[in-house]
Amino acid sequence: MKKLDKIILALFSILMFLEAILVISVIAGWVKLSTINVFVSQALEDVTISKVVLGIAVVCLLCSIKGIFFESSDNKNKKNGVLMQNDNGKLLISKSTIENIVQNVVKGFDSVENTSVSTEFDNMNNLSINVNLVVGNNVVIKELTLNLQNKIKEAIKKTSDLDVKEVNVKIKDITVDKKDEVKD
Repeated sequence: MKKLDKIILALFSILMFLEAILVISVIAGWVKLSTINVFVSQALEDVTISKVVLGIAVVCLLCSIKGIFFESSDNKNKKNGVLMQNDNGKLLISKSTIENIVQNVVKGFDSVENTSVSTEFDNMNNLSINVNLVVGNNVVIKELTLNLQNKIKEAIKKTSDLDVKEVNVKIKDITVDKKDEVKD
């Protein structure tokens, strides 16, 4: 949760707490309604106080609308994995587990020098994998990426029973052998 969201929630909670105490006090008879009417009428006669009360009311209204209708931006796309359930219980497969599976598949390709992996789940638990590669010299990129995509999908399906929506591969660089540089 963002700091601003926490501040808004704290202020809104304090105001609701004070309102609840006031209502309980009136219902219990500790404070007379006429006393509140006198205080409110005097406060509303003063222009400055009425503007402050109006400002607080507008802020409370906006805070409640934000809390009801808008999700915190920190919560969007922050799934840590996919939760699966069966008769025996629950299973959470984390993003790092899936990323490790992908790393192990990529290690099986000799032409890949360096790799980084990220995963994303959408609201329907569809899995997208992004793989960034540095590949060796004399690699057929199209063939490598097609084989890599298929192997990654197969490995994830086999180990976790998850269907992969897409495997996006980005070739960041191609390394050049030191021998090839000297010959030029």
